[in-house]
Amino acid sequence: MSKGMPRFLALLLCVVGLPLAAADYVVLVSKETQADAGWAKVVDRLQAKYQAKVVTYQADVLECQAGLRQAQPRWVCWVARPVELGTKSAYAIHQLARDNDSDPYEDFQWGIISGRTAELALKLAAPAEPLTIRKVGASTAFASDCVQSGYWFSEFKAGEVWVKDGTPLAVKGQGAADSTESIAKRLNEADTDCFITSGHASETQWEPGYRYRNGIFTHRDGVLVGKSLDGKIHEVRSPNPKVYLAVGNCLIGNVPKKEDCMALAWLNTGGALQMLGYVEPTWYGYAGWGVLDYFVEQPGRFNVSEARLANHHALLWTLGEAKAGRLKANIRGLEFDQNVTVLYGDPKWSAKMAPGPLRWEETLVEGTNGEWTWTITPKAGAGTFVPVDTNGSERGGRPLVAFLPRHAAGWEVVAGQERKPITADDFVLLPNPGPAWPAPERLVIRLRKR
Repeated sequence: MSKGMPRFLALLLCVVGLPLAAADYVVLVSKETQADAGWAKVVDRLQAKYQAKVVTYQADVLECQAGLRQAQPRWVCWVARPVELGTKSAYAIHQLARDNDSDPYEDFQWGIISGRTAELALKLAAPAEPLTIRKVGASTAFASDCVQSGYWFSEFKAGEVWVKDGTPLAVKGQGAADSTESIAKRLNEADTDCFITSGHASETQWEPGYRYRNGIFTHRDGVLVGKSLDGKIHEVRSPNPKVYLAVGNCLIGNVPKKEDCMALAWLNTGGALQMLGYVEPTWYGYAGWGVLDYFVEQPGRFNVSEARLANHHALLWTLGEAKAGRLKANIRGLEFDQNVTVLYGDPKWSAKMAPGPLRWEETLVEGTNGEWTWTITPKAGAGTFVPVDTNGSERGGRPLVAFLPRHAAGWEVVAGQERKPITADDFVLLPNPGPAWPAPERLVIRLRKR
C-alpha cells in the first residue's frame, strides 16, 4: 500500500477484486479475521513494515489465487486465527505458491502467522531485528562442524549428550537417563538460537526418546511443558528469539483448529519466531530433513525461509526428473512431502546461521551487459559436493540453488548449459555435481532475462 492510500480503499480493491499492482509482499487474511481489531493490528504491522498489499477472502484462502497472480509477490504472509488452520491449510498455501504461474515450482516465500491470541501473533509480525544463530540445540545429531556452538541429546541412547563449546566438533558426554529436565533447562538458559527435533510427536506432545523410554513435552494453557518420568513438571519459558525446526516429527506443525497445541506453545513460551513442521505423519522426510542441507550445512548462505524454499525447489525438481525417468527417486514419497510441511512466522524475517565453513564458495554478479554470472568454486576437494551429515531421512545429494532478482518472465541460460541448470522467476538450480567433480575446477553458469 502506498503511504498516501487510505486503508479502506486498499481493502476495497482487494475485496471487490479490482486489479492489484505488482507487490513484493502480500498479506492474505480472511474478512472475518481482518474485522477483528486485535488481528487487524497484525496486518497493519506487516503493511507498515513492508508496504504490503492485502488480499482478503470470504471462506477459503484459495480465493486469493487471482490476486496473487496479479501482484506476483516475492513474499506472502497468511495471517490466520487458529480456527482457520488445520491440515488442509498447508495443502492450500503450497497450492497457492505452485499455481501462481505456469512453472511447477513455488513462486514465493511464504509463512503463516497465528497464535493463541492476536497479541501473541503480533510478536511474529515483522520482528525488529534479524537473528544470527550462534548456538544450535537439538534432540538429534546434526553437522556440529557447521555451527559456532551447540549441543544435542541422543534420541537413540539414553543419557548420551553431545556438546560443542570451544571444540572443532561436538564431544560426547553423559547426562541424565531422562533428558526432559535437561532440555527444558537448556532452553530456559535463553542462549539457544535454533532448536531441531526429531522423534515421535503429535499435535499434543513430543517424545525426545525414540528408542528408549523418556519423559515427554506437551502443552498446558499455551505453555510448553516437560513431564519427566518421575512425574515432575518443567515449564519452558524461553524468552530469547529463536527458530524451531521440527524436521523429523509427525504432526507437530499442525494447528488443529484450536488454540492449545504444540505448535502454538512453541511460538509462545518456546520463544520461536519461526517454526517449520509437518502437519501429517511423516514417513518420507525429504521436505523436513532437507532444510538442514541448506540451512545448517551451508552456514550463512540462506535464512530459514530461503532454505525451506530452496529445499522445496529441490523436491519438485527431483520429482519432475523421477517422473521423466531421468532420475531414480521415490515418486510417492516426494508427492506426499510436497504438501505437508508448514512454516510459521514472517517469511521476510531473516534468521541465518552465523558464518561458518562452506564447502564451496558462490558469487552471483551482474555484468555490464545485464547478464548474471553464478560461479561455484570448490573448497573441499573431492568432498566438496558429498553429504555433510546423513542423520535423518533422504539426506544429501541436494542440487545447488541461488536466488536471483525477481523476474516474472523468467531467465535463460547462456553459458553452462552442459551442466543442465534450470531457472524460474527468481532462482537457478544446478544438479549436484557429486564426488566425481574435478575439484578445484569451477562451475560457471551465465544467465540473462528472457
